[in-house]
Amino acid sequence: MLILAAGGSTRFGSPKALTRLEGRPLIQHVVARALAVGGQAVTVVVGAHAREIVPAIGSAPVGLVVNREWDTGMSSSIRAGVERLPGSCAAVMIMLVDQPLVGIDSLRRLVAVWSARPKEIAAAQYAGHCGVPAIFPRWSFAELRQLRGDTGARLLLHRHADRTVAVPMPEAAVDIDTPEDLLNVGEIP
Repeated sequence: MLILAAGGSTRFGSPKALTRLEGRPLIQHVVARALAVGGQAVTVVVGAHAREIVPAIGSAPVGLVVNREWDTGMSSSIRAGVERLPGSCAAVMIMLVDQPLVGIDSLRRLVAVWSARPKEIAAAQYAGHCGVPAIFPRWSFAELRQLRGDTGARLLLHRHADRTVAVPMPEAAVDIDTPEDLLNVGEIP
């Protein structure tokens, strides 16, 4: 699993990953969920605020990748993370640090769908489209490494719509981009 937490959080005004929800930084919530689902195969990609975010992760058994090109867009974080995947990796789940309502049950459902169809992409479906979290099989790794700009993995989901299984996940539509977005966050699962 790759947790993308490298962005500059310019619209938010401070590192989103460090936003406290229910007494803990958001990064801790997301890491705990990823570990519950992915075991110890979790890597956090940090960048703009790495010096502040890494200590907030604490002693969680995750890998860390520092994306020094974070300012070129989300695709650079995807590339940095995919480059560090072990050769035996059959697929990768990509998650965002700013989707606080995506819980363990939703992530497990995504894994179950992908496990039943491991040659397909399994992607969260919300707000009328597919997006992340999503699980990308090994055949897509080369294309993930070719992404540029701030498009993220959505380009692959469009390009391979015929090979993508949509998993309804309306809670993934809630993301934190501005301080006002915190008002949409209810109880953290």
